[in-house]
Amino acid sequence: MRLVFGVAALVVAGYVFASNLPEAPTGFDNQTNGMVDDATHAADQAKFDEVEQVPDGLGPLYNAQSCRECHQNPTSGGSTQISELRVGHRGSHGKFENPEIPIARGTEIIKGRSLVNDRAICPSAAFPVTEIQERVPDSEQIRTFRVSLNLLGDGFVEAVPDQTFVNLAKEQCNKGHHKICGQVLYVPIVEAPGQTGIGRFGWKDQQASLLSFAADAYLNEMGFTSRLQPDEVTSLCNTAREPNDQPGSDGLSDIDRFARFIRASKAPARDAQLAATRNAKEGAELFAKVGCEQCHVETLSTASAGTQLNGGTLTVSAALGDKQFHPYADFLLHDVGTG
Repeated sequence: MRLVFGVAALVVAGYVFASNLPEAPTGFDNQTNGMVDDATHAADQAKFDEVEQVPDGLGPLYNAQSCRECHQNPTSGGSTQISELRVGHRGSHGKFENPEIPIARGTEIIKGRSLVNDRAICPSAAFPVTEIQERVPDSEQIRTFRVSLNLLGDGFVEAVPDQTFVNLAKEQCNKGHHKICGQVLYVPIVEAPGQTGIGRFGWKDQQASLLSFAADAYLNEMGFTSRLQPDEVTSLCNTAREPNDQPGSDGLSDIDRFARFIRASKAPARDAQLAATRNAKEGAELFAKVGCEQCHVETLSTASAGTQLNGGTLTVSAALGDKQFHPYADFLLHDVGTG
């Protein structure tokens, strides 16, 4: 599952928070950050790593059979070398428009999204003459690849108050004399109908919560419907029950476990050995000197434990609350930053 979680919203100002808060735990050890116990975290990781099959609900169009397939460097939840294809075209007014992708020899058109899935579940023994693989028409002249982002530590990103991002955008605009101004995007919180939050996950900041994004990615990257995303991209070749993601005996669905696994993950660890080298130190000085810090935040702080987030559907836990973490410092020293 190519859960393209990121923190592009973080890249809106060079604002440094002076904070005496405890550091968020870091590491690439598959251990919990303390939000849940080790056994629960291991069970959630098993779901994250699980390889899905067609009878489970895989497809009809999909990119991968497992979350881990696209998030496993250097461990489950990390970044990837795998990319996905996004396409579109400029409309009559010069603005980007999503493609129209014909499938099944033109009998159906996939609309409303820029993603082009790599794989399909048919033709198959059950549907030998139904061919639904997506192919990009010549009309879609805008084409690009997006690398799946790191997920580790995104629970801390989710726990940053919305107002922090508003303040960062204003601060950047003031410091840059209104030449560079971060844009704060308010997007629907899918699990809280009618509520919006500041987008912070995905290449386009299109999701505000980890649960919203888990459901979005489960559908678009693996073809799994859920209570939050109940409609298939296409019904062709589909025989699995709907929604595909059914709750288990504990009342939790896969999307709940995916979100909990990510929330309970540690932030990426900084490479202390690399950071101590002369090249790294000179690079950090140059980074600040040329003004990169205007668009890359050094330190962020999470809300206090007990704070209600995501339209009241999530309470900040003690493990996530009142912590500070360092998005760009981690990113500079790894290809797996917090965004």
